[in-house]
Amino acid sequence: MDSTAATDLWDRVLATQPDPKTWLVVVTAVVALAVVVPRGAWLISRNAVTIAHEGGHGLVALLSGRRLESIRLHSDTSGLTVSRGKPTGLGMILTAAAGYSAPSLLGLGGAWLLAAGHITALLWGATALLAALLLMVRNAFGVLTVVLSGTAFVLVSWLTGPAVQALFAYGVVWFLLLGGVRPAFELQAKRRHGGAPDSDADQLARLTHLPAGIWLGFFHVVSLCALTGGGRWLLGL
Repeated sequence: MDSTAATDLWDRVLATQPDPKTWLVVVTAVVALAVVVPRGAWLISRNAVTIAHEGGHGLVALLSGRRLESIRLHSDTSGLTVSRGKPTGLGMILTAAAGYSAPSLLGLGGAWLLAAGHITALLWGATALLAALLLMVRNAFGVLTVVLSGTAFVLVSWLTGPAVQALFAYGVVWFLLLGGVRPAFELQAKRRHGGAPDSDADQLARLTHLPAGIWLGFFHVVSLCALTGGGRWLLGL
């Protein structure tokens, strides 16, 4: 790619696009809610939240100096990220805390981009993150889900007009913001009945000597604050 083409491509990424009408933004929120709240739809759509969850573990592991070994995404919407390094300390704590926070924080970042009109940047950025994640996925179902997700972003980015791209981008961000809230409540319910003894909250409790309930509260605060702030940005409030 010559310098002129590279400059044109960069200008396209950084260009701003007009915001959709408020009622269309509300419609995308309702659609996202419809795939998060009903149990049947959630059993499928939760795979996308798992991608963000495990991607958060992986990204923070790398940023904290750990060696990322593999990521696995399973058909029951669970996942596993394996990294190597010191088994205790700040890096391990940040890595463990990143999973439940990642979908909501990604949604918050996406809402900020959309509020600034950077719809193309969001779509291409998400595609790049999925491509990077794919390099570390080590099971067939995980590869399939990441490839399908990335393909959706590529097709929308290249084959649709600004209106469709905007609706897709807003729908994805609403889904991350709303879908990021539910997993912490699910984990809380499991722990109440004696399940998930090795959850992220329990791992953090062992690492920090703080009760797992404190970390569950942290996950709730992050997801609900992200939903509140991101929602205000998306609605232009």
